[in-house]
Amino acid sequence: MNWQSIILSILFLSSNLALAEVDLNAGKSSYAMCASCHGANGAGITAMNAPAMNGQSAEYIARQLNHFKSGIRGGSSNDMYGAQMKGMAATLSDDAVANVSAYIASLPVTAVADIQEGDLHKGNSAYQGKCGACHGGKAQGNELMNAPALANLDSAYITRQISNYKNGIRGSHADDRLGKQMKMMANVIASDEELTNIIAYIHSIPAS
Repeated sequence: MNWQSIILSILFLSSNLALAEVDLNAGKSSYAMCASCHGANGAGITAMNAPAMNGQSAEYIARQLNHFKSGIRGGSSNDMYGAQMKGMAATLSDDAVANVSAYIASLPVTAVADIQEGDLHKGNSAYQGKCGACHGGKAQGNELMNAPALANLDSAYITRQISNYKNGIRGSHADDRLGKQMKMMANVIASDEELTNIIAYIHSIPAS
């Protein structure tokens, strides 16, 4: 067995052990307080400014919840929606974070409801050049790069987060290493038009 196979085996066993430790039923119960904003199936509710969470990995969801709990995310006075999530996350114990994250990650992926229109050719070029290396060629996310899936996020949420990164509302906390990387990348998006085209391309990718 070569070293690549050994590493993959370790990652597989670690993943299985982590899954064995979570309680999906408890996670489902905890998710009840999330459903009023994020939807019964985690598909998000744009009118509530709540993004889809289905399609994300348990690790990513847990990291964001813990960031909200600790104030790494949602601590800015200009982040009204983040502050709401900060308050909600504060009610979760460490076990509840693990359980609800695993439950959300188990939900089926759904297609985004509001399809952004734009130039798909330009959007594809801009996405692959500026986003795809981390978030995947089909916006499916990449756990090894700690990059979330983007394919089923609504346009308002993506636009708001890019703005938050650009304006230092998100990604400026001293302990947000990954956020700092995304803050830097958000600034390479040249214009609102380019972002619109990127989102249009992301929304053209079939949900999987």
